[in-house]
Amino acid sequence: MGQLLERLVRAEAVGFLAIPVSGDTREDITVDEHATGAQYRFVLPGPTISPQESTACLEAISEILSPSDYLVASGSLPPGVSASFYTEVARMAAAKDSKFVLDSSGPGLKAALGSGVHMIKPSLREFIELVEAPLADEAAYIAAARGIIASGGTELVALTLGEKGALLIGADFALSAAAPGVTPVSTVGAGDSFLGALVFSLAHGKAPRESLRQAVAAGTAALLSPGTDLCHAAEVERLARGVEVREL
Repeated sequence: MGQLLERLVRAEAVGFLAIPVSGDTREDITVDEHATGAQYRFVLPGPTISPQESTACLEAISEILSPSDYLVASGSLPPGVSASFYTEVARMAAAKDSKFVLDSSGPGLKAALGSGVHMIKPSLREFIELVEAPLADEAAYIAAARGIIASGGTELVALTLGEKGALLIGADFALSAAAPGVTPVSTVGAGDSFLGALVFSLAHGKAPRESLRQAVAAGTAALLSPGTDLCHAAEVERLARGVEVREL
């Protein structure tokens, strides 16, 4: 962890983590209605990114990549950025022997498959959109994921199922973890917390079973934090003890 922080600080010092763009940064606003418990999200449009700005981002990523690193790309591509952007990132990561994890959807995700992606993390809705087929149950989820893996699209599929938990699927294994029952305070950041814990565990040499357990616990813990606050370590540890992981 210390080496990672050192590299991030060094990268920031030379300007690799802050890529200036001409437009305003996109704003997301979350509003909680206390009377009903409803939560509303306002996702405002972001700036159009120029080809030069997009190239600057790719160059920055290339500079900080090292062998055995995990590189996570999360979110949709902003206006002006080609659907091939994540494809280029995947190729760069593969060339540096880094593990590229992609948490996105739509054309950007589809275009990147087969270009060196190590793991994708779609929601069920995003996954159905990706495979362009109805998926009725766990068997269908696994078959679709294995199809992508067999074709060289990715090595791992982490499929999040909301309150039903998540699956982690590889070429020779399929794991399911049920989410602990909690009363959500906020749903903001649950997917990000899931993926952060999953990558953190895998990067520290944990087996897929334990990594999935930690990921589901982290995603669930994020539901207990108000507003845009993310998960807390103590809650993750507590919830992880109650996460059951099954082999499918």
